[in-house]
Amino acid sequence: MTTKYIRIVGGSYRRTPIAVIDAPGLRPTPDRVRETLYNWLGHFWQGEFADKRVLDLFAGTGALGLEAASRGAREVLLVETDRRAVAALRALRQKLGAQAVRVHPGDALAALRGAAGYDLVLLDPPFRQGWLERLWPLLPGALAPAGLVYAESEAPLAAPPGFTLLRQDKAGAVHYHLFQFAASQN
Repeated sequence: MTTKYIRIVGGSYRRTPIAVIDAPGLRPTPDRVRETLYNWLGHFWQGEFADKRVLDLFAGTGALGLEAASRGAREVLLVETDRRAVAALRALRQKLGAQAVRVHPGDALAALRGAAGYDLVLLDPPFRQGWLERLWPLLPGALAPAGLVYAESEAPLAAPPGFTLLRQDKAGAVHYHLFQFAASQN
């Protein structure tokens, strides 16, 4: 069996290959989509990633979160349940010497309940399992004021209460969105 690879598309780790393990529900975000997301973030953050804290709740290959680390994010927490994926993430973090990256083996809901002050939460959960509906109510407690949420889904998403849809697009069967939390809304 041939190992599939994707690559980090920008920043100091640019062109680093990431092996894609064979795991149920794992859908690595395509290069073009990650590039679009990080162009959006560069615009909203004026290209400044150094003070940002990022939480990748369904890390899988780690590509989404590692793109943030590659661009200089202060802290990136990769949360993943699959043991093989966790081992691969830890090995890649070690290979890159990515000091800003931490790998947390565990459940997304539990990790989100204990999270606070994140500038960006990345959500690329397995489709058709109701993950986004369970996560949205917990996101306000995890986000910094005006924090951003990136979400991938099988269908277009409307902004939940307290959030504003900033950008959305579609690549193949995947819809992707960038939302902003409005901390001042009650």
